[in-house]
Amino acid sequence: MNIRTVRELAKLMKEYDLSELELEDEQGSVRFVRAGAPAPVLPAPAQESAAPVLPPVQQAPQTPEDPGMDFANVTAVTAPMVGVFYAAAAPGQPPFVKVGSRVKKGDVLCILEAMKLMNEITAERDGQVVDICAADGDVVEFGQTLFKLY
Repeated sequence: MNIRTVRELAKLMKEYDLSELELEDEQGSVRFVRAGAPAPVLPAPAQESAAPVLPPVQQAPQTPEDPGMDFANVTAVTAPMVGVFYAAAAPGQPPFVKVGSRVKKGDVLCILEAMKLMNEITAERDGQVVDICAADGDVVEFGQTLFKLY
């Protein structure tokens, strides 16, 4: 699965207001869960509900410029402490990074507030942000994955 396919699936989730999406094919399976999404409401067993018909997901063609994503090269950036996750330097300011942002080693990814101290969490290597696993204002645990870099 390449980054274009991941982006298309993310667009589908947003367009149909999905909180979860799971896809399985001959290459493997992937599951997307939108951060901060409410738990899905399941219909009562006695009732039948018509599920929305989603358009088929087309596999994005791989080109020499975009060879796809090798998930073996994805690195997790984890929380070095318990604290409050802040995506931006201050309220109302843009986040340090978004999904798709390219970062260099040492770039600030977020701030963790612990015991009234603001700790900058930086990229440990060059790469591209492919997932943000915490929402602004979340309390995160030691070792919890905050970002995934490719």
